[in-house]
Amino acid sequence: MIHDQNDNLTDPKLLIDGPAEPRTTLALAHGAGVPMDSEAMTAFARGLGERGFRVVRFEFPFMAARRHDGRKRPPDRQPVLLEAWRRVIDGLAGGPLAIGGRSLGGRMASLIADDSPVQGLVCLGYPFHPPGKPERLRTAHLEGLRTPTLICQGMRDPFGTFEEVAGYRLSPAIRLHWAEDGDHGLEPRKSSGRTKEQNWNEAVDAIEAFLDGLKGAP
Repeated sequence: MIHDQNDNLTDPKLLIDGPAEPRTTLALAHGAGVPMDSEAMTAFARGLGERGFRVVRFEFPFMAARRHDGRKRPPDRQPVLLEAWRRVIDGLAGGPLAIGGRSLGGRMASLIADDSPVQGLVCLGYPFHPPGKPERLRTAHLEGLRTPTLICQGMRDPFGTFEEVAGYRLSPAIRLHWAEDGDHGLEPRKSSGRTKEQNWNEAVDAIEAFLDGLKGAP
């Protein structure tokens, strides 16, 4: 069910999976091109919800407007995206909370994690650089990140492959889970003999272990 925080497009509406008394709450934002109820985000939310976590999804204003009138828009400016994140975090304060999301959503969460009352960060396909432009790195703030972080990344993700990421300077607070033969959505090629469900389920396993490991973290 989608829960209204407010009746305008600047206050995110929440899509919630999982129990009312969860092990931990994980707030997830979508990427630049697909909404919060995409197949992949729904699979992660339901998978974690079935394991006792509460997963809260929301949409940035540009995607909420698209849902409202059907017109595609480019992502909002970074200050708008970060403000949306702060509203969600403020609304979820009071219990164990981790934040993150798909691509753009996870990247924005990573920019405010250290300054927010959250215990962890989960990124699903981090956009380390634009496809085909490995010199345009988006990793400067990741070098000193203090928040415990899990990045689930496809090994052949054009936004940051296994070989590329191995050469980056990343904070010791960051751990990586690699989806075998996965692309930016962690999906493998048919020729690999694997399925997207296998990769997604293994990522859910990794997220479960990571979130449980946050218990007692400051």
